[in-house]
Amino acid sequence: MTGDILINNLAGLLIITSVMVIGARKAKTAALLYSVQSFVLVLTFLAIAKSVDATELYHWSITAFITKVIALPAILYYAFSKMSDPQADKPAIHFGWLIPIAGVITVASFLAVESVQLPLVEHLKPALAVSLGHFFLGLLCIVSQRNILKQLFGYCLMENGSSLTLALLANKAPGLVEVGITTDAVFAVLFMVILARQIYFKLNTLDVNQLTSLKG
Repeated sequence: MTGDILINNLAGLLIITSVMVIGARKAKTAALLYSVQSFVLVLTFLAIAKSVDATELYHWSITAFITKVIALPAILYYAFSKMSDPQADKPAIHFGWLIPIAGVITVASFLAVESVQLPLVEHLKPALAVSLGHFFLGLLCIVSQRNILKQLFGYCLMENGSSLTLALLANKAPGLVEVGITTDAVFAVLFMVILARQIYFKLNTLDVNQLTSLKG
């Protein structure tokens, strides 16, 4: 299997794991699935690093493993352990609709990158399409969830997509830039978990449909 085929296949796994994260009924399960997806992303980084001889990506892979595979899922898993709202776990969009919607997003992303003419990603357009599609999959996650903590996975999916885009188009970027991007995600999720915690303990709900008292 050539490097390009391996990268594109790993990118395809990212789409599958994203749908599984969005469709997971239990929040803790979604956290574990996000960890699996992030591990696939790390493998994709390593495949790109080997394919284009980008030593910087090896360093980024280590940072991404620590932050995305371990730290972020652990933070979210802990938050779900401390804050529970079974009523909010019911999705706003039925899982049966998520798969065709994700399929439309994937196809549209493939069509969008088809006209891109960049020698760097000439044989990696499927992976580039996946990175673009993750922005919209993140939006799908946000609008399909009633639990404000589960909506955080939408941001995480978007961040994984932007990380893949950077790995494809700027794989020789200084390591400090790449490390900064991955660590920023940890602080952003921490801030949003703290905000969700304040909402939960004041209003005793995680359901966005029940947050009418925050209006005005």
